Amino acid sequence: MKIVSLLCNFVERLVWLFMAMFNFNRLYSAYGWFRRTLCFFWRYTKRIFNQICGYLLLRIGWRKDNGSQGELEVNAEDRPTERRYSDQDEVSLSPEGQHEAACRERAADSHRELTRKRPRFEEDDYRVEPTDELYCDYDSTWESEEPQRGKVTRTKRPAAYNYLFMRFENAAKDMQNYRHDYPSQARQQQWNQVSDEKPNLQFYLGRKCSVPDGVYVDSFHEEWYGQYNRLESVHSYIQWLFPLQEPGMNYEATTLTKEEITEFCQSDTAKTNLVKSYKLMLDFYGIELCDEKTGEVKRASNWRERFNNLNSRLHNNLRITRILKCLGTLGYRHYQAPLVRFFLDETLVNGRLPDVKLSVLNYFVFAVLDKRERRNLVKFAYFNYDREEEFVWCPKKIQMIWSQGMEGRKEACELDLNRVSQYSEDESQDEENEAETT
Repeated sequence: MKIVSLLCNFVERLVWLFMAMFNFNRLYSAYGWFRRTLCFFWRYTKRIFNQICGYLLLRIGWRKDNGSQGELEVNAEDRPTERRYSDQDEVSLSPEGQHEAACRERAADSHRELTRKRPRFEEDDYRVEPTDELYCDYDSTWESEEPQRGKVTRTKRPAAYNYLFMRFENAAKDMQNYRHDYPSQARQQQWNQVSDEKPNLQFYLGRKCSVPDGVYVDSFHEEWYGQYNRLESVHSYIQWLFPLQEPGMNYEATTLTKEEITEFCQSDTAKTNLVKSYKLMLDFYGIELCDEKTGEVKRASNWRERFNNLNSRLHNNLRITRILKCLGTLGYRHYQAPLVRFFLDETLVNGRLPDVKLSVLNYFVFAVLDKRERRNLVKFAYFNYDREEEFVWCPKKIQMIWSQGMEGRKEACELDLNRVSQYSEDESQDEENEAETT
């Protein structure tokens, strides 16, 4: 992949040189279209290839190598018991009052758990040896200190044949690179940076429009808000609204530089506009930012329609990952955990976004920069996952500590009591709104 990337960069610079000599704008436009088309084709071909490989591995019958247990490792997406929720089967799958009663029962259990004495784990308890069955080379969540780069110990483990774990480990490479502030891209960023105009910062200060859409940041917030068809079909704006230190699908957008990040975090105007961009995309996904200080979010009034779109248009998972990364980079890292908790509740507890679940577990959770918050999110996911024996996003040692120190899934409610009461209130509010409209 590195060779392909270098080759693409070399070809692009040749085209730039060719343009400078002959000013063939049409030729460069055709080249840009060809490159975007090729990138889209490669991305979807890779996704289809991964699904085919996973299906073949499951058909061959890879099994866990942990003693007497011989259950096949099944992808959570391929289980026949899982299905999508829609407005048509809302009544049949979730009878009236059932969800509210479940929330009340969970809240009562969590209150009882608060009165019990729970074991406290020291930092050393989270250290995991590379021989652990579910040890991931690229996940430093369970290390007391960040491991030194270049000193990665690889061992062959039974989990290496688990397709679900393979997908997590591939995603962990990208997320670890992000959490370490892109150590391998520092030299490449200097090579790719064309000028010192700081286009991302200038865009958020309202002095530059996006390319190729030609829209200023204020126009995005005023004219694009609520334009769901436009936000869904256009793919070139997300790199401008949420810039990163890594390239995206829009080749005309530039990556963030260290200087831009520093000046961005010092600019009240830029940060205020970033929050507005965040609200714009949250509304597109059916979510509302209810506290700008803490970053707490909740379902918006249009959540049913927007959830259906989010559950069927999987490219939005990539957008949300970009949004989480951008928030952590540009001074809003405290916004990350509340949004990820929201998606964990909706996917694992409420089951409303089944096709978003793996992206939440593979990417969203591990985009959170705060290690303590990240551990709590994995803990919450572990106790709410439908089949704990298939939970691959946490080492076996940590799972044993949690299982032995607490009573089943009740601990998950204790981690997020406010969320339980919030969702019960949301459900009652939805029922009142529906009654008024009818």
